[in-house]
Amino acid sequence: MRAPIIFLITFLSVNHLFAQVRNYSNEFLAIGVDAAAFGKGNSVVASTNNINSIYWNPAGLKHIENKQAALMHASYFGDIANFDYAAFATPLDDYSSIGVAAIRLGIDGIIDTRNLVIDDQNLTPFDELKRFSTADYGFLISYSRKAFNNERFTYGVSAKVVRRIIGDFASSWGFGLDVGLQGQSKDGKWKYGAVARDITTTYNSWQIDDDIFSNQPETNTRPRLLDEQEVPEDTEITLPSLQVGLAREIAFNRDFNMNVEADINLRFAQTNDIINNESFSFSPSVGFELNFQKIAYLRGGVNNFQNEQQFDGSSRLAFQPSFGLGFSYRGISIDYALTDIGDQSIALASNIFSIIIDWQLFGKAPPAYKR
Repeated sequence: MRAPIIFLITFLSVNHLFAQVRNYSNEFLAIGVDAAAFGKGNSVVASTNNINSIYWNPAGLKHIENKQAALMHASYFGDIANFDYAAFATPLDDYSSIGVAAIRLGIDGIIDTRNLVIDDQNLTPFDELKRFSTADYGFLISYSRKAFNNERFTYGVSAKVVRRIIGDFASSWGFGLDVGLQGQSKDGKWKYGAVARDITTTYNSWQIDDDIFSNQPETNTRPRLLDEQEVPEDTEITLPSLQVGLAREIAFNRDFNMNVEADINLRFAQTNDIINNESFSFSPSVGFELNFQKIAYLRGGVNNFQNEQQFDGSSRLAFQPSFGLGFSYRGISIDYALTDIGDQSIALASNIFSIIIDWQLFGKAPPAYKR
């Protein structure tokens, strides 16, 4: 009992210390991975039990029995931005597992219009303007272990490195830590979980090309469009957040089973979440997964409840419904999700595909080393 109390005190103390920093940072890491999770409205923190636990809750990584690899691709904002994810995980022994993952969100081919205007009557042809890319990278390494004195309890930790690049103009490095817990009832019907992200706060240290904001003209004497801009801050801090979930396993008969989960997503900052104040904000999510013999899957969920500001100054409740399908056979799992059904939020509907390859595909896996 002492460890969870110390963990909670440390978590709240760190949050209080940095309560005045900006509310949004490294938001690309909040998008999520895995079409199966998207189909459930991202309500998976208590039930995740495969390679994608590296992202959702490192405590769930302990449940893998063989080596696994995962891939996902998604396009956002009308195919302007591409989101890619790859991961690999393996059991170490009967008690622990380890995994690594890489995430990239990028926009390529952006036109640099700083030198678009030559003079009052002439513009530079677009095909002569330079192009650049902006990309955010996240690299995670996770370790999960079964508790020595409780067979139904697991815990895990994820260390992450964040690399962000904006053409030749600016780049940054960031470092952070996530920790997770999972448990279940004696009969296995109830599952619970929690993950604290950026528990130590995640710092991004930027290196910015100050010449971009200087008043010196370029060598071709074309005027700059950023002469009046101020150099932005060179440090960003991502505050801790907490996601907790409760899941229920329901067996209808030998063929059909369902998992239902409800989560609460808590941020220690004021955002547009459905419930918020100056100190914190939170939003619920709920999802289900119905499976037939653990081969075919049907999923649905809703999340991202937000108070959207309207043009007339009023606000309305927006949310993001999702739908998903999955197929799993002999070590290959292919999943599909359609998010924001019916355009209920400002997010555009997205089609997401992902795949998991389990090493059982190549034959019976060797037994894990036992102590």
